[in-house]
Amino acid sequence: MSNTQKAMNGGKWITLSTVISTLFQFLQVAVLARILDPSDFGIVSISNLIISFFQLFSNLGFSNSIIYRQESDRNVLSTLYYLNLLIGVALYVLMHLSSPFIVSFYHEPKLAHVLNISSYYFVVGYFGQLYMFLLEKELRFRSVACIDIGASVIGTITTVVLAYSGYHELSLIIGTLVTQSVKSTLQIAFGFSLFRPAFFFKLKAAQDHLRFGIYNMGEGILSFIQFNSDNIFIGGMLGVKMLGYYTIAYQLSVFPITKLNPIILQVAYPILAKMKDSNAELKKSYLKILDFISYCNMPLLAGLFITADSVVPMIYGPGWEKTIELIQFFVFVGLFACLSHPLYTLAFTKGKPSLLFYLNLGTLVVKIPMVYFFGTWWGVTGIAVAFMLSTFLNMVANFAIAHSLIGEFMGNFLKNFAKPFLFCLIMIGVVWAYKSLVGNTGTFNTIIEICLGGATYAVLTLLYKLSLSELKAYRQAL
Repeated sequence: MSNTQKAMNGGKWITLSTVISTLFQFLQVAVLARILDPSDFGIVSISNLIISFFQLFSNLGFSNSIIYRQESDRNVLSTLYYLNLLIGVALYVLMHLSSPFIVSFYHEPKLAHVLNISSYYFVVGYFGQLYMFLLEKELRFRSVACIDIGASVIGTITTVVLAYSGYHELSLIIGTLVTQSVKSTLQIAFGFSLFRPAFFFKLKAAQDHLRFGIYNMGEGILSFIQFNSDNIFIGGMLGVKMLGYYTIAYQLSVFPITKLNPIILQVAYPILAKMKDSNAELKKSYLKILDFISYCNMPLLAGLFITADSVVPMIYGPGWEKTIELIQFFVFVGLFACLSHPLYTLAFTKGKPSLLFYLNLGTLVVKIPMVYFFGTWWGVTGIAVAFMLSTFLNMVANFAIAHSLIGEFMGNFLKNFAKPFLFCLIMIGVVWAYKSLVGNTGTFNTIIEICLGGATYAVLTLLYKLSLSELKAYRQAL
């Protein structure tokens, strides 16, 4: 099977995995929003924030290096595996030690118990992590899909049952631990044939991976601070309830970004890594990725923008109206972010993670003052605006870096981007006209708005982008 066929087959499996996992996650949030208070979501958001930060140090940035270097040496992989486990234990201890300071910063006593339970993530999560990298390196995306689906289903069921049993914010924490435990077990089961750890540990053997990972890890730290500085400020300045509103709005708005883009990029990176010496091929692939991401993400974001006032009450029930205004800012964050994401794959393919480090450093220098100033004057809405503006500036710099790696591409990109942008404007106009003439209250009208917007975009795409014969040919290829 050729790399192209493997990529298409991998995309099919990862798509299936993402659709199922996302459906369960979406249903979980919709159910829990009717059971839990916004402050519960805020507390869990802080816990997830802390876990995400410590997780940056989990593999010292060598995950991408394994794929980039196509590593298969058992001794090297054994060293990386044991190093990962040691770091996991160290992070578990560090999170316990730091929890009093975190509780003091957020002035939320409930956080102490939540953080102590969350720290077990580092104990159970890292036994299977390296096996996942190897499965991706070998393009075994069917196995990756099965792992994600199994873990998501079991974790979601556990979370909902615990929430109904009165565990409040702990239901989300324990559900996450169950999800990760199942995932680690399945990762080992599916990947053990690729790697059996040897009794070998020598840092010198893995120094190339660690050197590669320095900038990778540094970029990850800066990226984390950049994308989460708003959450840090909201929790500290405005309290966990406002953070709960902000978290729900963010999760719904970046739904296409966090779920759809990884399908493309997760499959694309191992393939692009095999053509890293051909700029012409990389440019062609980069433009295809941008085009596909634009056509898939933009109608979802545009649809959410025009239907947010109808969708939020239908999905989350009463009490979440505060999220509507935030969502309408976040859809622009989603648009700018989705166009920026492919650079990460491109930079790692070219072996230059340092460029991402400097990109996020520059964005961070701009974003933090904006978040503080806007948040001080206009509260949670001001912070959302600051996030939107900083993400736009990041996208502009992102395109400049891509130009330096593969040459001129903006002309072709803008030509491709014009169609989905125009289609979205027409779609928004059609839905707005329906809302003005008929109304936007009630589940029936909400469903009509969604169907009307989707049909408008689909018809325009079939008329001016893809023909039915092309879609049939693509389906046969899959």
